[in-house]
This record gives sequence, C-alpha cells and structure tokens, in this order.
Amino acid sequence: MLAGRLDVATRTFGIDELAVPDPGPGQVRIAVKAAGVCLSDVHLIDGMLNPAHLTGDSVTLGHEVSGVIDALGPGVTGWQPGQRVLLLAGELDAAGRVLTRGVDYDGGWAEYTLASQTTLVAIPDDLPFEQAAIIPDAVSTPWAAVTATAATRPAQAVGVWGTGGLGAHAVQLLRMIGAAPIIAIDPLPAARDRALEFGADLALDPDDPALAKRVFAESGGLAVAFDFAGVPAVREQAVGCLAPQGKLVLVGLTDQPLTITGGTRFSYLQQQVLGHYGSLAVHIEELVALIRRRRLDFSRSISGVLPLASAADAIDRLAHKKGNPIRLILRP
Repeated sequence: MLAGRLDVATRTFGIDELAVPDPGPGQVRIAVKAAGVCLSDVHLIDGMLNPAHLTGDSVTLGHEVSGVIDALGPGVTGWQPGQRVLLLAGELDAAGRVLTRGVDYDGGWAEYTLASQTTLVAIPDDLPFEQAAIIPDAVSTPWAAVTATAATRPAQAVGVWGTGGLGAHAVQLLRMIGAAPIIAIDPLPAARDRALEFGADLALDPDDPALAKRVFAESGGLAVAFDFAGVPAVREQAVGCLAPQGKLVLVGLTDQPLTITGGTRFSYLQQQVLGHYGSLAVHIEELVALIRRRRLDFSRSISGVLPLASAADAIDRLAHKKGNPIRLILRP
C-alpha cells in the first residue's frame, strides 16, 4: 500500500510502499477514505514540531482520518467490518502518556491504517468522509477551546486571531453558541471575507493601527481572545484588547516564548492566559451529535481533494496558503 512517510531524523517526506498492516489485539484495520492535511503536519516536516514518543525515526503522517472498518483484530467487540468511522486524533498509552496519531505512531496518510477500538467514533451514513475526517482536529480543537478551556458563554465578546483551518471553524462554532460580537483578525483579505461569511460580526487587519480602538468600540473589550495563529505579536496584540478578567486562549502552536509587556496592568485587571491543545473523545461525540441534528455543516471547509500520491503538493499549498485553504483532503 502507499503511505505518506516522514523521516524525522532528516525531515524528508515521501510516498513509500508498505505492507498492509494486520490489526493486533483490540485493534481494527481501517480502509482510509479521507485524511486531512493540517498545519501541524507542515510543522512536523519543517522541524518546528517534534514527536515526543515516537519509536523509530519515521512515521506515517495524518491525524485527521475517516474510513471504513476493514478487519478486526483479536478481542474487538461492538464493531463490524463495513462500518463508517472517524478516528480520534490520539489516545493514552498504558503509562498515561498522550500519544498523537500521525506523530507518535502511524497515522492515516495511507491506504490502510490501524486504530485501537477505543478511538473509533461511528459517523452517520450521510456525512461525507471528507467532512468527517476534519472533525478530530480542525473542528474539535476549536470546539474544545471555545466550550471547555474558555467556557465561552452567549453574548460574550470574543476575538479570533487567525481564521485559517482552526480559526474559521472557531468563528462558525462561536456563532452557533451565541457569542457576540465575534471579531475576526487576519492579515489576508480573503480570510477576513471568509470569516464574515462564517459568522463574524467584524473582520480586521492586524496591521490596522487603530485595531485596539476599533475592538473596544465594537465590544467594550473582549471576554475571550483566541490565538489560532501561534504568533508572538498576535498574543501581545490580543492581550491589549482584553476586558478586565478577560482570557487569552493559546491554540496556535509556536516554539517562541510568550511575553506580556504590560505585566502590572495584566495582573491589576485579573486577566488570564490559558493554554489549549487538541480535544477529548467527548468533544468529538458532541460534534457528531450536532451534525446528526443538522446543527452544523462543514461542506464549505473542504478546500480541495487530492490523491494521496499528491501529498507533497497539498503540503506546499497549505504551507504557502495557496488559494487560502481551510482544509485540504488526501484521498487514497
């Protein structure tokens, strides 16, 4: 079978031919139907991110995966070949460590992949595989950030810095739960236009010298500012737009230090910085339930579908924001 593999030692990515894997105890084999391309995959390739628990020097990428159960390993119960599923983006190992699919163990940029039965979530027959694949990260990460980490409430003023793959979904989800106003900030005009289409009340350029003034005029100060960009300058700007007791939620990943210039003011106003990473199974299940009830539709999120053999092209398009993609999908 074909698989998109990264040699972590050399940061070399390629499409390799591998044997079809056999499921072990408690595992199932998935015939992959769709796999998302995430900025985290780009950062694994460029070296900004490093696997924490990978055994060996190479890994099949892909943590956003949907498909059909192809075979059951020993001891698997409650599942049958042919069932349509998505896969959680990670799991806990026996030592309690968080392992990420496509980072710490082989992921879904392949014709077939293995998954623990505990990481399967059944999906409706009318949910396209392309949309299902992006739920485990592109949708569930902002959903968990909005509802769990930030505990956002209706009518709270929020800001979303970076309206790419995660931020665009954050705008859509914030609109659904009733946050208001929703202010999107992105340097790309196309991304700002898209944020307005997804439900933002106002979209601003971060280079606007009057940005903070406009944010306060619109909102009186933000209850929550979400950083989906992972850029130090964004975090400094977002803190300056917070209301008293406002929260800055860090979702975008970066290897750069976090600094707050006005430390005394930050403490006086009792503001907070909260880190966020990924999501839990309950968040995936909540989203699937909302989709079943027609509360959510992610058809606009699929910016293109490419064959697995063109994974390098998808990586390049995302890394350089060619066409301003939300999510590109690989189809084996």
